[in-house]
Amino acid sequence: MRDHFICSVCGIRHEGLITDRAYKLPDDVWSIPEAERSQKAKFDSDLCQLGERFFMRCVLRVPFSDCSGAFGWGVWAEVDWPTFERYLDLYEVDGSAEPAHRGLLANEIPGYPQSLGKGVLINFGTASKRPTICLTSEDDSQLAEEQRRGMDHTRHLEIIASIEAAN
Repeated sequence: MRDHFICSVCGIRHEGLITDRAYKLPDDVWSIPEAERSQKAKFDSDLCQLGERFFMRCVLRVPFSDCSGAFGWGVWAEVDWPTFERYLDLYEVDGSAEPAHRGLLANEIPGYPQSLGKGVLINFGTASKRPTICLTSEDDSQLAEEQRRGMDHTRHLEIIASIEAAN
């Protein structure tokens, strides 16, 4: 295992182990051939619309159980129009007092089979922070369990290997 990584977002070498992974788009949008993508979907780094489907960029954190910090997944959530519209209304203000909204995970996460389409709760944040995602309390998947209780160093290394294998 390497003691450094090249960030997929900024392209810069960082020391230590990877502690986050970001997705540029929801999987269904990313799968559209690049030449057609911008014709079929409207998107920027935070919002996406594909026909009558709406997506918002969020952060799903899995805490480390044997040290401080968390692994942050920069994922997309598919939401209904009222949730998307409400997020647009609060985009430049503090939306952290807003009740949680329901959505579906729009990315398959390496190391967590069948994560795509999982039900999630989305909590809006301040204008300077992306919304956060929590898996629902009835979800008994490994991702949900690790989000609740954390992952240890060995599991962190497994996640890094899964990410590298997916590249």
